[in-house]
Amino acid sequence: MSSFPRLATAVILLVIVFFVVSASAGRHPVPLETNVDAAKCLECHADKTKGKYVHTAMSMGCTSCHEVRVIRSKDKKREDVTRVKLIKATATGQCLTCHDGMKTGAGNSVVHAPAAQACLTCHDPHVSANKNLLKKAPSGERKENLCLACHTQGLNVPPKGSRHAALDMGCDTCHVTHKTGQADKRENRFHLTKDAPALCLDCHDMKDKKLAEAHHNQPVAAADCLSCHEAHQSSKPKLAQRFQHQPFESGGCDSCHAEAKEGKIVLTQTDTRALCVTCHEEQAKRIESARVQHPGAQGECIACHSPHASGYDRLMRPDPVKACENCHAEIAEMHKSKPTLHKAAFRDGCFTCHDGHGGDRPKLLRAQGNALCLECHSPNRKPKTDQDTGGVSIFGGVVRLPAGYFVRLQPLDLRSGDTMGHPTSLHPVSATIDRGDPEKKRPMGCTSCHQPHAGAGPGLYVTNTAGNMPLCSRCHGGNIGVPDTLTSTPVQPATTKGKKR
Repeated sequence: MSSFPRLATAVILLVIVFFVVSASAGRHPVPLETNVDAAKCLECHADKTKGKYVHTAMSMGCTSCHEVRVIRSKDKKREDVTRVKLIKATATGQCLTCHDGMKTGAGNSVVHAPAAQACLTCHDPHVSANKNLLKKAPSGERKENLCLACHTQGLNVPPKGSRHAALDMGCDTCHVTHKTGQADKRENRFHLTKDAPALCLDCHDMKDKKLAEAHHNQPVAAADCLSCHEAHQSSKPKLAQRFQHQPFESGGCDSCHAEAKEGKIVLTQTDTRALCVTCHEEQAKRIESARVQHPGAQGECIACHSPHASGYDRLMRPDPVKACENCHAEIAEMHKSKPTLHKAAFRDGCFTCHDGHGGDRPKLLRAQGNALCLECHSPNRKPKTDQDTGGVSIFGGVVRLPAGYFVRLQPLDLRSGDTMGHPTSLHPVSATIDRGDPEKKRPMGCTSCHQPHAGAGPGLYVTNTAGNMPLCSRCHGGNIGVPDTLTSTPVQPATTKGKKR
């Protein structure tokens, strides 16, 4: 009897699939034979061959893509039914029978979403007024621009901001829709025709006098333009990045740079670290005096921070995550391989929980034990809101986060100092007493059950499982394939401190 519901479900699914497939094969208004030729189709569908651009498949005949199916009626009073459908199950599958060069890459390859699964989002399968059979041109105003049906770049420029004039030339000036490749390369990640600065230099001649003067006659032709400028629009003038180093923003380039010599940039100090310390002496002292020092902070400041501008707070470069992954290969590998990532680490950056310049706690953590996690996950969290930007800050204002950070982050019913309360009200969350030896306490905390960086499922369990039963069995026993190493004595929950139930 237990197998009956599964069988019934399978039958229902098969029936649904049958009707969906039948419905997708449209009933043709006039009878046809299965061996119908293209000339017959074009008696009604001649418009499918007339236009500026016609799909080359049209010369192969309609049945190169479409299948005509005649369902013979056993009842002489009823007519036979003609249905026409694509030969393949999906339109994309049909397109790939000829355009196999457009197949999506494997592994860490980046693919434009419509190109991966919905060719007809952008292309007309028969005829078009636009090159590559596009439904609309990739240029023009919003209503005429194919790309702007999904993308909004350049459409909402702030009053004091700026917009890249290249947007008026068409998106395909800089982008190749079907370009694929490994995500660690920017030109693949953003489907660029080529990476900056080569892409920018196609239009911007660095020998131009006005452009050279705007860059204080510094030799920046080989520099990465996107390290200082946005590609589409900006809230700042001249497409400048949102976050800017104060001397850069004020135009005080000579506070860091001397006149160039022999086509090379010259600093006012012997090296970049000495230059940064002239203004940031307090950070240098903190780095040197920290009880737990960060080896990365002992090197060049510009290894992690942009000296000019950045799209990220604290002028992080290339971003708050990769800045750390450049040295911490194990974290970079976790980023690639783990299916579930802790957003505080891999979206907002390691700096959220760790102090990159040095601190007093192991692993450069901003708080000890559960207090670190409860800074965000407790109902008692008290983030400060910036009235100008709408952003929030935690850890006394040291860590700044974007607006809306806590909107979807539901707090746990757990407060700093509680000894029990998660995932159930009587479950211990800190040191627990061993019944067999009341003097013995077993250390426990958030990381006893959860990984701080990444895991196999939504719970980020230390067992690297999607379900929580293997996790629970580590302490509570259970024969479900996980070694029972912690069940010699039952766990006695400790008392609750300041807990209201």
